[in-house]
Amino acid sequence: MEKFEKKYYKISEVAEIIGLPPSTLRFWESRFTIISPRRNRNGTRFYTPSDVEKLRMVAYLVKEKGLRLEAAEEELRNNHTGVSRRALAITRLHEIRDRLQELLDSLNSLR
Repeated sequence: MEKFEKKYYKISEVAEIIGLPPSTLRFWESRFTIISPRRNRNGTRFYTPSDVEKLRMVAYLVKEKGLRLEAAEEELRNNHTGVSRRALAITRLHEIRDRLQELLDSLNSLR
């Protein structure tokens, strides 16, 4: 799980963290009431670590579980805590899988 080092992140940084294009994040901002990054006078979005976690939950529901946007928003309203725990578990499992793949690749390169 990535540790957040900054108080605010720009949309390009969040897109890289989550692995989705900025246009998707902007679209989700218009569709999900829980996503509301701060903006400066120029309109630049600044996401808090909490905003990033909310986006991870939406990504889990939409990309991993395959829910439509309306169903994902309802799921977040009805079971926010459960979704948060499942999204965190999935993220950790992906990180473990990636690390194991790195180790396997290293072992294969020694042969």
